Amino acid sequence: MSAKDRKAALADHLRQAVLTCELAPGQDMDEVALCDAFGLSRTPVREVFRELDGEGYLDLREGRGVRVAEMSHTTLRDFFIAAPMVYGAVLRLAARNGLPHQIARLKTAQEDYRNALRNGSAADRTLANNRFHLITGEMAANTYLLPSFHRLLIDHARIGMTFYQPVSNQMASNVSASADQHDQMIAAIEARDEQKAAELADAHWALSREEIERFVMPPALDVPLGTYTTKAS
Repeated sequence: MSAKDRKAALADHLRQAVLTCELAPGQDMDEVALCDAFGLSRTPVREVFRELDGEGYLDLREGRGVRVAEMSHTTLRDFFIAAPMVYGAVLRLAARNGLPHQIARLKTAQEDYRNALRNGSAADRTLANNRFHLITGEMAANTYLLPSFHRLLIDHARIGMTFYQPVSNQMASNVSASADQHDQMIAAIEARDEQKAAELADAHWALSREEIERFVMPPALDVPLGTYTTKAS
């Protein structure tokens, strides 16, 4: 394998490791270990770090090394505000601009997604879902929208890992419904139905929102009233 191929393999490895939380948010990157594992010198490894910093996977801190992009309260708040608006705009534009060869790729991605739901791990399902939505972003083809969409997909994958590890019948039903909604998205894009595509984006977001909120904000402790008292001054 050439150095160029090893460099591309490293970038792909890091992207997948971030999306599936194999590399945890905020985790420091071990540059020396990556050099050894991929047979690369520090210069190409640092080039990959800069590339993934630009894409939103990593955080390149001047003089303090490189770490996986954080998921702070601020970023998560912004995620919940922006996600439904951005996803709706992307699917609306996908219905307007999607090309036949892109629709064919989207259908293939959907087949892969359904296969992952049947036979894959939570990580397989997360990555397959991410690939499906990346193609809708390509269809939207909007210079200003895509960077935000790609950044949202990174965090959606990370905090959505719980969605693909259902622990109840309702959660399992939601996962199945998500695949059905993908089929409906494809149909709306093929029909050039922008309004329907945007409505499906809202429905798709609502489907996973409860599980994502459970991951981000665990249920509060049930503390009876009167447990805490204030000492009189």
